[in-house]
Amino acid sequence: MSEQRAQSPTKPSTEPSAEPSQQLVTDVFASACTSRAAFEDVTAKWASLALLALGEGGYRFNALRRRVQGVSEKMLSQTLQALERDGLLTREVLSAIPPRVEYSLTPLGARVAGHLRALADLLEETAPEVEAARRSYERRQG
Repeated sequence: MSEQRAQSPTKPSTEPSAEPSQQLVTDVFASACTSRAAFEDVTAKWASLALLALGEGGYRFNALRRRVQGVSEKMLSQTLQALERDGLLTREVLSAIPPRVEYSLTPLGARVAGHLRALADLLEETAPEVEAARRSYERRQG
């Protein structure tokens, strides 16, 4: 059984406080949790694939777009902005004519990408099992 995280209630105070009034919630199941928002960003299809690609090394935008086949320019741009906002990657403008932009993982992004890589490896290894399960499901449905 999973352990639930208890939130300690805060007592209202009449004295001014230097502390923020909202308590930091660190439970991915809580709707107001920062980790939940980051989880949603990371687990989006294009974000996961971009993080996996960037785990191989830095990429310029168009090279990353080619690596992550099927993503539109607009979607990749929005995805990279979200990941940069979450502190998972950096965007570096390189001095050149024309100017170039290169994306690379932050240390936090590298940790997240490492876990995604393990998941991707597991899914690649078990692809025959997944395919067999899908065929079996289709037979039962059809």
